[in-house]
Amino acid sequence: MKFKLLATSLAVTLALTGCVSNNTNNSTPVASVASASDKVFSQDYLIEELDNGLRVMVVKTDYPDVVSLQIPVSVGSRDEVEAGKTGFAHFFEHMMFKGSEKYPQDVYSDILKNSGVDNRAYTTNDFTNYYLSFSKEHLNKVLEIEADIFQNLSYTEEQFRTEALTVKGEYLKNNANPVRKLLSAVRNEAFDKHTYKHTTMGFFEDIEAMPDQMAYGQTFFERFYKPEYVSMVIVGDVDPQETMKAVKQHWGNWKKGDFKAEVPVEPKQTEAKYVHEQFEGMPGHWLLVSYKGTSWVPEKKDRAALDLISELYFGKNSALYQELVVDKQIASQMFPYNAETKDPGLLHVFVKVEKEQDLTVVRDAINRTYASARTELVDADKLAALKSNRKYSFINGLDSSQAIASTLARYMHFERDPEVINQLYQSADSVTPEDIRTIANKYFVDSGRTTVTMSDLAKVSGFEREVSLNTLVTDSKQPVERHFKLLDKTNTSPLVDVNLLFYTGAAADPVGKKGVAALTAAMLAKGGSQTKTYKEIKTALYPIAGSFNYQIDKEMISLRGRVHKDNAQQWYDLVSGQLLDPGFREDDFKRLKKELIDGIKAGLKSSNDEELGKEVLYHKLYQGHPYESYNFGDLSDLDALTLDDVKAFYRSEFTQAKLNVGITGALSDKVKAQLLDDLATLPKGDEARLMVPDAPVLTGRHATIIEKNAKSTAVSFGFPIDTIRSSKDWTALWLVRSYFGEHRSSNSFLYKRIRQTRGMNYGDYAYIEYFPRGMFQTKPDANLGRSEQIFQIWLRPLRSNNDAHFATRVAQFELDKLIEQGMTEKDFNATRNFLSNYVPQLVASQDRQLGYALDSEYYNTESFVEHVRKQLANLTVEDVNRVISDTLQTDNMHYVFITGDGKDMAQRLASEQVSSLKYNTDKPASLINEDKQIEKYKLAIPSGNITVEDVKTVFE
Repeated sequence: MKFKLLATSLAVTLALTGCVSNNTNNSTPVASVASASDKVFSQDYLIEELDNGLRVMVVKTDYPDVVSLQIPVSVGSRDEVEAGKTGFAHFFEHMMFKGSEKYPQDVYSDILKNSGVDNRAYTTNDFTNYYLSFSKEHLNKVLEIEADIFQNLSYTEEQFRTEALTVKGEYLKNNANPVRKLLSAVRNEAFDKHTYKHTTMGFFEDIEAMPDQMAYGQTFFERFYKPEYVSMVIVGDVDPQETMKAVKQHWGNWKKGDFKAEVPVEPKQTEAKYVHEQFEGMPGHWLLVSYKGTSWVPEKKDRAALDLISELYFGKNSALYQELVVDKQIASQMFPYNAETKDPGLLHVFVKVEKEQDLTVVRDAINRTYASARTELVDADKLAALKSNRKYSFINGLDSSQAIASTLARYMHFERDPEVINQLYQSADSVTPEDIRTIANKYFVDSGRTTVTMSDLAKVSGFEREVSLNTLVTDSKQPVERHFKLLDKTNTSPLVDVNLLFYTGAAADPVGKKGVAALTAAMLAKGGSQTKTYKEIKTALYPIAGSFNYQIDKEMISLRGRVHKDNAQQWYDLVSGQLLDPGFREDDFKRLKKELIDGIKAGLKSSNDEELGKEVLYHKLYQGHPYESYNFGDLSDLDALTLDDVKAFYRSEFTQAKLNVGITGALSDKVKAQLLDDLATLPKGDEARLMVPDAPVLTGRHATIIEKNAKSTAVSFGFPIDTIRSSKDWTALWLVRSYFGEHRSSNSFLYKRIRQTRGMNYGDYAYIEYFPRGMFQTKPDANLGRSEQIFQIWLRPLRSNNDAHFATRVAQFELDKLIEQGMTEKDFNATRNFLSNYVPQLVASQDRQLGYALDSEYYNTESFVEHVRKQLANLTVEDVNRVISDTLQTDNMHYVFITGDGKDMAQRLASEQVSSLKYNTDKPASLINEDKQIEKYKLAIPSGNITVEDVKTVFE
């Protein structure tokens, strides 16, 4: 008598069985282990083999009262080796419910019913399992009854023949299931000699002949229903030693047999096979792509790796599933299925489509995916995440005595030793990305493939014209063709900066979906990937101080990352999934949409009057233009946006044609090559940049007054200009801007006249390029390239409407003087000297150097510092004054005021009310005299061009 005490780990795989008597048996997800020493099942069990060969395993659990008895018999359709005799393993699953002479069916059923016993069974390729659940007080009686039936099964010819008709009906029922029909077709086509050629139900002609096969039925039972084929698993609220004694009492005298089926060996498949199955009246079309797999050798990596490949490339989190089912919605269903079989079986991918022509589309996509598995290394983090998920999903499934018992039963039939489970998942844990690729090349070859299509059609048009997998693999090994631009400035700096600049942005927002560009960018930089949540990514980035952020403007979306060179691979493995394999989770979508809406409501409109005024100015100047909406959207549009809107924008706008990649720092060649190859998987696209029309023509002077709860009044005004950074006069105009109102500089003219001399506010500046977030920074950001710009003056908040009116008049007064008189030689030289020395400060950091270099690519200019310094060196004061005369004007202007009293501000502007300024100290007479002139200086805004708007309506 053999005896051993083991601690084991357990796992369950999906099993599509030929039959489940009384009820189906729900499966538990597969798991993998975190390391070779881990065990996913921690309870001890008692296992003993009786002298007659019966293997018994007992597991005591803490679930009170309930016991699960599972009796896997190592006989399935695999063992049906005689021609014309298929389906008997399944047939005897039915017959075992007929009872014995001591316990006829009626008596046996009545006892179990009154004892509350749940009694069921199912058949698979390699084993038949009988499972009963009951209260522990009935354990001894259940063991007695089952022992008698297994040793002394008894039935009449009438019962035999009647049950044969039942089995025929079950076959016909199952044959209406498209998945079962596909499995039957592919097995019949894929196998020539092996008994896996038929399913557990058997061939239909054999089922029809069953009523006359009673004598063979008895032979089949006597061959296989012997103790050496049977295992017994008892799990629950039991005493293991007492339970083992009870088993020996009732089962110990069962006589051992000596039969062994000679299962034929399947010859190696030498070519790809294809068959079409017509299913009259079936809606839609099915595709099944199957490859020959491996036999049950759990200590080797093959079996575990094949399961991982199926889930990685064809599971619900796979890129292909997202493409075919979620994004493009070509397929309504897609799933892999890999039955664990003793001998080499089949690895399946099922897909259902609605249109006939999509059968070839999905078949080719599956082929390309297998080619990818053969040629590219799977992301190590994705692989690790899948192993972890399967491990913990499995553990979570072991939540009852029955779940534990059914899991054990599924593995006991292999070698009747549950340690095979430990071997299998230790093998899974050791699988590397290189193993995945190697094993994919071993099994996923053209000669191992069998394809089945099924539909109402007699034939699928054009399906025979299939590109071979080997050709795809060969092609994929060619150099990757890239359709994006690369600015490679790698150097020896330990800091690595990567800037992925897409020529798209808010100007690409469709009508009614303003904000979708911003929300999409946010989902990529602040959302999770398919394999990791955003929280997991942030947690992983924290110890390496890695970053990945986004910036959005009208024509540019910049995704920027920074990391130390030592952690570049880890950083890339995390953030690449965000861009290339975004999770697009509903919770991320809701969170980020709420952030954008709150940012507009609570940030911009409620508490940032300065930025609000500047953004309203752009909004008013670009009415009906792609630049009209705020970069982060309109509130009503944002509120109505769906996750599908984001996915659609991602597909259409995040293409290689629009992508400009900037890299700097000591990024390794390996990570750089991986980055560039991965980016080449983005859609090619055909539009390199947005086509932006000219700005609307502004005629006359206009004022928009935004009324809100404000203690001061912010002012911005300006007009569109044709001059952008690539224009010949840009540097001259940039110099004028610096002289008149250099951002956050006390040396600029307006600053001196309004703040320094009069003490009216915090600062006064001028711009010829978009400069957001000006109150928080002293230098402009890169990657705000635009095809259209405005000349703008920004007056930081004034103490009152009166002061705002006066300060606007000062700015207008000084601008008119500048246009009329131009710059002096002295001012020109001083400003040129300042800029020549100042311009390197704009690109003083590594990431700014990269950003400005990408902007130079956008504008097709030399590097920023060289470009500006060269132009400055060649400028004269005459050039500058010509540009002032040609570009600046005050006849066509739009003013924006953010104030707490809109009616008062409107009345002041319309009536040209005098805006006298009072000081708290004596001022020079020259200044007082100038103030007298300015306080009446006409802004000349027609009353019909003055509007007052409640802040609640802005960007709604």
